[in-house]
Formats: sequence, C-alpha cells, structure tokens
Amino acid sequence: MKIYNTLTKKKEEFVPLEEGKVKMYVCGPTVYNYIHIGNARPMICFDTVRRYLMYKGYDVNFVSNFTDVDDKIIKKAIEEGVDADTISKRYIEECKKDMAGMNIMPATKHPLATEEIPGMLEMIQTLIDKGFAYEKNGTVYYRTRKFMEYGKLSKKNIDDLEAGHRDIKVAGEDEKEDPLDFVLWKPKKDGEPYWESPWSDGRPGWHIECSVMSKKYLGEQIDIHAGGEDLIFPHHENEIAQSEAANGKEFSKYWMHNAFLNIDNKKMSKSLGNFFTVREISEQFDLQVLRFFMLSAHYRNPVNFSKELMEAAKNGLDRIINTVSNLNHLIENVTVSEMSLAEEDAFAQTHKFVENFENAMEDDFNTADAITAIFELVKYANTTCTSSSSREYIEDVKALIINLSDVLGLIVEKDDELLDEDIEKLIEERQAARKNKDFKKADEIRDLIISKGIILEDTREGVKWRRA
Repeated sequence: MKIYNTLTKKKEEFVPLEEGKVKMYVCGPTVYNYIHIGNARPMICFDTVRRYLMYKGYDVNFVSNFTDVDDKIIKKAIEEGVDADTISKRYIEECKKDMAGMNIMPATKHPLATEEIPGMLEMIQTLIDKGFAYEKNGTVYYRTRKFMEYGKLSKKNIDDLEAGHRDIKVAGEDEKEDPLDFVLWKPKKDGEPYWESPWSDGRPGWHIECSVMSKKYLGEQIDIHAGGEDLIFPHHENEIAQSEAANGKEFSKYWMHNAFLNIDNKKMSKSLGNFFTVREISEQFDLQVLRFFMLSAHYRNPVNFSKELMEAAKNGLDRIINTVSNLNHLIENVTVSEMSLAEEDAFAQTHKFVENFENAMEDDFNTADAITAIFELVKYANTTCTSSSSREYIEDVKALIINLSDVLGLIVEKDDELLDEDIEKLIEERQAARKNKDFKKADEIRDLIISKGIILEDTREGVKWRRA
C-alpha cells in the first residue's frame, strides 16, 4: 500500500509502527457554526482511508478533535449573549448529525480542547524547561529558531519567513524574542473563558491543542496525521515543532493532506456568496450524494463543486443503488437456489473487479478509480444476473457490490422506504412539535425524515417534500 507523504513529497510504502495497528489523527473542525462543505472533504476522505485500513485487517485507533475554544466561538457567544460553552456544545451536536448523514464513522475518540487543558499546561512547561519556550507578560511563546528542522513539512525556509515578517507590526510583537515565535499560552481578555496557569489566567494557543490530544490518545509517535492542505503551514508545522521538541521523537511517520474545494471554479467564501454548509446541501441532496461526489476525485486533487456536478454524482450513485434494488427484486422471484457450475465460473470472474478496486485504493487511496471498479462490477451484475440465475449467485454478487461500496462509506442498499402517507404524518407531527415549542422532538423527526432520503423544503405555502 502506497501513501503520498507530504513530509517527503513522494509515495511511500505504508509500514505501521506496530504490526497490524494504525494510530491516526485528523484535525477536526472549530465548532462555532454548522460545518461547511470544505470541512466535509477531509472528514469524508480520511474516514475512507480509515475504512480501507480496517478492510485490510488493521486495528485503527482514529482520533479527531473538536476545537471548542477559539476566537470565532467567543465572537459568536458574545453576539448571542451566551457563554462559549453553549455555542460549542450546540455545534458539536449539529456537526455529529451532519457526519452521520455523510456516513462518517465516529472516531475512536473525539477529544475536546477544553477538557485537555492539564495536558497542555504540562507540555508547555516541558517546552519551557527544555528551553524551547519562554514567558513574557503572561504569554508563553515557542522559540521557533531553536527547533532546527522547522519548515521540514511545508518546505519553507525560515530566513524567507523572517523576511516576510519584517514589515508586519502586530500587537505584542515587540515582546517576542523573534518575530517568528508563536503563542503557546495567552492571557485572557475581558469576557473570555479562561483557565489558571503558572503564567496567567488564560487559554492555550491553537497549535498546542492537537499536539497534546494526539499524544494523550495515541502516544508520542503516530502513523498518520491528516487534514486539509491549508493546515500544512503553520498549524501542522508548529505541531511538529512542539511535539518533537517536547517528546524527543519523530511525531508522525506519514502526513496526508487533501486539496482545496472550489465552488463553480471559485474559492469558497462568504463574501462571494458561494459558501455552503453541509446542512444546506442536505436540503437539496441526500448527503450520500455529497460523499460520492467527494470520492469521485482523488483526495490530493482540487475538486470543483457545482449543482451540475452534484446531479451527475447523484446519477452515478443511483446507478449502483438501482442495481442493488433490481438484484433484491430478482432474489425474491428466482426459483433456483444453488449456484450452477457455470455460475461458479462467472462468479470467479468478479475477482478482477475486486482486484481493480484494491489496486486503486492501494495506490494512495485513488477513490475515483475504485468507484470505476464498482461500476464495472455493477455492469457485470446487470449482464449476468437474470430471472433464470440462482439465488445464491445473485446474493453473492449483490454482497460484493455492497461490501466494496461500504469500504467507501457508500450505503447502496436502502432501508424500507417511507410511504407517502408516512411522510405526511411525520411532517404533521413535526409541525405540531414546533407549534408546541418542542424543538428537540421537531429536530429528531426532521433528522429521521432526511435519513430516509427525503428532502424537506419550508415554503410560504407550508412544508413541501420530495425524494432525494
């Protein structure tokens, strides 16, 4: 199995630190609002990496955090007149709903930054004791130049970085020993959440959080650290500097980064009005379509999001789903139970599709080619499974399609669909719950309806629905 390692800028054979086990850390979202489709890409990509590693028999310890203390969270809390904890808890729950819709497996552990402060204080003190950090007026800074390998992930030259800082004047910049030094701990401002520390009542810098959470739940050395390519510098570069200075060991063996997502060939931004949350997408498409769309491109290639491309993804996914549905119909109506010798030979031919699928995934998780292999299998199923086939043959071919799709996190066998009258009844119950201000129940009903592939639209004429 080959993985492209950002650290070495080449594909390398994957050899875990411990045979049969994989320790993997993926940077999670900052929870101050609904997650957007840019957040969704690393979630889907690295959930798929995890699933394939499990398919290959690895025991995967998968840790992905929630950043639940941050300037954006504090800003949102002030706007709403509530505390930061209220905001972060709300959007962690909303994030988990969206992740479930995209069929993201829950992490082995989802640590919260605010619950890991003691570990952060300990690592910061270790860095001070080792001479890699210093305190000035309650702020603790990391001595970037002291870490001799700084820039090894991003391939940035530290002298070039310094030149870029010369004309920048930042508040508190003059108290740093060097303009490139970054914050490990900062004193609180009025109205902000804070924790006691030996240096000041305050809160941690962003970078130290992941170093500490990774160490606590995975150990001092891990196999894979992953995230969006926007995190390479400074976040992941700083994580390496902190972790390797504190622990005296290589932090992560392999670094994986997904490329950016554009909207209609433009960078996603609120100012351009092309900023979409996963929740908004769920009102137009089943989130399985979003997952299929994301996996239709290699994770290291930029991907362009548009409604037309999502429609194409829906058609592609439907092609697999419809085949599985047709196979189920055949299974219910066939008269022959056991496979014939000719069918045994025909089933043996499916091995080449599995081989193509695995070859694609072994080559740096090429999900686009893996989907092509599933399409080839679907075509073969449509050709060889007929009303005269045996139940055993059809069931085995169907199981193969479902299993390979499941490795990609694609649900291609639908549960019993809701009847029209069931949907209408659930919508009435939801409306009644909203009227009674029982918003928890209303949300639960809405989530149930969406999970069945039904899209709801609140209009002036009332609630309208359609099947995804």
